[in-house]
Amino acid sequence: MPPLKNDCFALPPGVHWTPVDEALADLRTRLSCVVEQEIVPVADALDRILATDITAPRAHPPLPNTAVDGYGFLNGRGEGDHHIPLVAQHMPAGATPDASVPAGTAIQILTGAALPPGVDTVILQEDVTVEDDAIHFTGPIKQGANTRKAGEDVEAGDVIAQAGRRLTPADLALLSAVGVAEVRVRRSLRVGILSTGDELVQPDDDAGPGQIYDANRPMLRGLIARLGHVPVDLGHVVDDRAALRARLDQGAEQADVTFTSGGASAGDADHVSALLNEAGAMALWRVAIKPGRPLALGMWQGKPVFGLPGNPVAAMVCTLVFGAPALSLLAGADWKSPQGFMVPAGFAKTKKAGRREFSRARIRGGQVEVFASEGSGRISGLSWAEGLVELPDEAMSVRQGDLVRFIPWAGFGA
Repeated sequence: MPPLKNDCFALPPGVHWTPVDEALADLRTRLSCVVEQEIVPVADALDRILATDITAPRAHPPLPNTAVDGYGFLNGRGEGDHHIPLVAQHMPAGATPDASVPAGTAIQILTGAALPPGVDTVILQEDVTVEDDAIHFTGPIKQGANTRKAGEDVEAGDVIAQAGRRLTPADLALLSAVGVAEVRVRRSLRVGILSTGDELVQPDDDAGPGQIYDANRPMLRGLIARLGHVPVDLGHVVDDRAALRARLDQGAEQADVTFTSGGASAGDADHVSALLNEAGAMALWRVAIKPGRPLALGMWQGKPVFGLPGNPVAAMVCTLVFGAPALSLLAGADWKSPQGFMVPAGFAKTKKAGRREFSRARIRGGQVEVFASEGSGRISGLSWAEGLVELPDEAMSVRQGDLVRFIPWAGFGA
C-alpha cells in the first residue's frame, strides 16, 4: 500500500490543473447573453442592463445659463469701481429669453436661468450693491464668469450610456436630464440555486449528529442578489441521481443558469459532475485555485450549470471569482474583472507554486490583515472579512509591509 499523504491539499502529480486565468478565458469565450430585451421607463430601470446605446436627444444644458443668483451683463470688467444700470425685467429659472439686454446694462438673473442675448457674464448678488436702479461693485471680473455654456456637459447626439452598462442612480439622472423617458434593457437574469447532499438539513429542522445545516443556499441567494440578478431557490436535493436529474430539469425550466453546491468532485456521491459528464457537456472542473478545487462547469438542456464546491468558503470564493464575471456576460453586460488595489500586508506568509490563492481579509490601520485560519471550513472568516487577498499562481513569500492585492467585496460587484 502506498503511504498516506499528510497534505490533502497537495496537487496530484501528473494531473493537469487548469490555471485560474485559463479557466476564466475559457468562460469568457464560451458564454454570451441569454436574456431577451424589453422596454422599461427610466424611473424603473435601476440596476437593469442596457441592451442598446443611448444617445442624448438634446444638449445639457440646452442653453447657456447662470450657475449663481446674481446680475448678468456683457463682457467682463477690469479693476476699479463699476456702475451698471439695471433693466426692469429679471430672468428666473425656466423662462425663455424673449429680448436682448442692451449693451451697458445688467439684468437680475437666478440660478439655472438661461442667459438672454446681451449677457455672457454674471456677478454674484452678494458681490454687488443695488442702488438707484443700478448695480455697484468693485472689479475685476472675467468675461464668462459664473456661467455655463450650452452643451458643455452633453451635446445632442452624444452617446451617454453604452449597451451592456448596468444603470446606476447617476445614470438615471443623466438620462432624465436630456429627456430620455424609456430605455431598452435586458430582462433580469434568473439564477437557480440548488444545494445537494444527504448531510444537509434546513435551519428550522432538527439536525442529527452527522448532519449540518445548509449554509450555502441562503449565502448564494444573497450573493446573487447583490450581483444584480434574480435568485431562484431550487431547494435541497439528497444524493440521489434521479432526484438531482429532476431538479436540474426544474432549474432549466425556471432559470437561465443554475448554481449547485456539493457533488462537483469525482467521488461516488458526486452526482453533479457525473450527470454533466453523462450529458456530454462537462467543460472543466480541476481548477488550480485555493479554496475551491472541485468546480464543475457544464450545460444541462442548453442552460449553463456551475457546480460549486460544497464547502461554503470555497463556494463563495468560486462564485465571486468565476460566477460573477460569467453571470455578467450571461445577463448582457460586459465581462467584469475584479477591481482590487495594492495594500501593505499586515501579515507574513510563504506560498507554494501551483495555485491561485484567495485569503479572507480586511483592512485595518492602512494594512490588510488575513483571517487567522486558512481552513475553508471556517465560515466565520467570511463574516469577519471585507474582501479577499489574491496571491498569484507562483511561489512567493509575503513579508510584513509588502504590497499585496486586496479585492473588496464591491470589487467583485457584490
